[in-house]
Amino acid sequence: MHTKDFSLDAFSLAGKTALVTGGASGLGRYYTEALSAAGANILVISHSENGWSETKEVVESKGQTVHFLKLDITSKNVGDAVTKFVHDHGGKLDILVNNAGLQIRHEWQAFPDDDWDAVINLNLNAMYHISKAAALIMAKAGGGKIINIGSMQSYRAGKFIFPYTASKHGVIGLTKAYADALAPDNIQVNAIAPGYIDTPMTKALQEDKTRNEEILNHIPAGHWANPKELMGTVVFLASHASDYVTGVTLPVDGGYLLR
Repeated sequence: MHTKDFSLDAFSLAGKTALVTGGASGLGRYYTEALSAAGANILVISHSENGWSETKEVVESKGQTVHFLKLDITSKNVGDAVTKFVHDHGGKLDILVNNAGLQIRHEWQAFPDDDWDAVINLNLNAMYHISKAAALIMAKAGGGKIINIGSMQSYRAGKFIFPYTASKHGVIGLTKAYADALAPDNIQVNAIAPGYIDTPMTKALQEDKTRNEEILNHIPAGHWANPKELMGTVVFLASHASDYVTGVTLPVDGGYLLR
């Protein structure tokens, strides 16, 4: 492509269909909003119906459609359930965002085995199985985009969150493995590693004066991110603008990892 041929149409998702796990709440809601604003129709899988009505209103206000599936994505045969969900709503899948995740905190001496299993099953095993199901659909259609959600714990330790840290390190490895394997099928696989984001889940941390000061001193940008600051990244990785980008985990952290 010559420079003169480039246009902002490369960032358009018009006519695309995106599946977002956990896409009706938390940061997933922002990914859903961003993708629909860029023109994509949306499929959402979540473990409850929380946020469905609000998400439906937002997506439809942008002129796109949205369908929901209530599903425990750690359940057996989740790949078959995802495949059926896609086929029940047109059979088209261009973009997958593996967003659903879980964090549980304990002292290392008392970390329950069941909690380890729960986090690994949701954050890593489910991502593996859903990506496989999505890739089979995308490969038949000639290509697609898979976007995994990592964390600062994809790079750093977490002494109270062993399985979360292990799973988020695993996101980087699985992203690379799938990117390599799926490149011949024109499927690009990348990840986003959000930094410290201003959400209801992080309010307690922000209100802890000592920890908040430590965190802010570690962020060159000098502030916690607004969730909207992740929206452009997910659109870029979902669009043709990123067709030669694969196997990358992109930190969106205000420079946190620099220090």
